[in-house]
Amino acid sequence: MSQANAANQMVSRVEGNDLILERVFDAPRELVFQAFSKEEHLKHWWGPRGWILSVCRVDFRPGGTWHYCMKCMDENQGDFYGMESWGIATYHEIDEPNRIVYSDSFSDADGNIVEGMPTSITTMELLDENGQTKLVSRTRYNTPEELKAVMDMGMLQGITETWDRLAEHLAASK
Repeated sequence: MSQANAANQMVSRVEGNDLILERVFDAPRELVFQAFSKEEHLKHWWGPRGWILSVCRVDFRPGGTWHYCMKCMDENQGDFYGMESWGIATYHEIDEPNRIVYSDSFSDADGNIVEGMPTSITTMELLDENGQTKLVSRTRYNTPEELKAVMDMGMLQGITETWDRLAEHLAASK
């Protein structure tokens, strides 16, 4: 597969309770890192197509949080139109521009974690590949059943669309 094609393909696999995602982005590692760490970047690409970040509050430091709301603005998405999905991430480890480790949970508008919904820990590694960036994301759930629950919610399609939007944002930001 050529570099151009590889940059457009996300590879995913499940290992036990972990979902591993890999994709090469045609952008320098520093820019990809900023896209995940700065509000002015996140609000342009986070979420599946047809969704916006109506709320995006980032305190990017170990112990800091990212509280956000994705809202469906696409009338063609039927019952999803107008729907809000709140989340909160807590940053555990930041090694710029190499690595970000955070926990991620469903939340309410006040930032309270929704009980009974899956929570995960994600480790993102950003690897320089001749001016491009290979992103390796490993997300661990408490149980295989929690991982299956988020997969059944359409999470893989959502991440694929989100990372497609990230690639478009990076191309426009270079």
